[in-house]
Amino acid sequence: MPPEPLTRERILEATEEVLRRHGQAKATVVDVARALGVSHGSVYRHFPTKAALREAVTGRWLERTTARLEELAQDAEGPAADRLSDWLETLFTAKRHKAGDDPELFATYMVLTAETARIVDAHVAELVGQLARIIADGVVQNAFTAIAGRDAEATARAVFDATARFHDPRHAGEWHHAEIGEEFAAVRDLILRGLCAPAQSATPWPNSSAE
Repeated sequence: MPPEPLTRERILEATEEVLRRHGQAKATVVDVARALGVSHGSVYRHFPTKAALREAVTGRWLERTTARLEELAQDAEGPAADRLSDWLETLFTAKRHKAGDDPELFATYMVLTAETARIVDAHVAELVGQLARIIADGVVQNAFTAIAGRDAEATARAVFDATARFHDPRHAGEWHHAEIGEEFAAVRDLILRGLCAPAQSATPWPNSSAE
């Protein structure tokens, strides 16, 4: 039986296993090649540098989060409020599973993402873009109120930033707390109420110093 062809996907799968076994500090291209039963030169034909390989495996890890989220973003016929709620919960659930199911690999990727800002920025831009589509659909459906002076992308960025505690890996230490689910639901519901609220003319804040 002929050997299985060496593909980018096989290399990335082997790289992830090597990272899980050795950690990012000790994992080498030679380790990856050995796991595949090929020479390290064969790996370099697909990824010219170790940095390129690390970027690719980090991008692959991040992309696993986006598939289901993209389905929700594309469903233009579905109620926008339900899609936004599901999108936020799906993102939070995916991040919690990554941190809790494989903590060693999660810790390794925390280091790798810090080294690959370009990949992370592209990932965040994709997520914000998905949110923007849902919010824009909600305005078209009259489910969401457009915010004066702020387009769908700016609103999406605000929603993304407001929920950072529930998807930014820097907060992963909080995700195992018993009350985190309720706290997530409170923030999600607050965001939905804000987007669904009817537009009102601006009124001044009460003057606390007034008698």
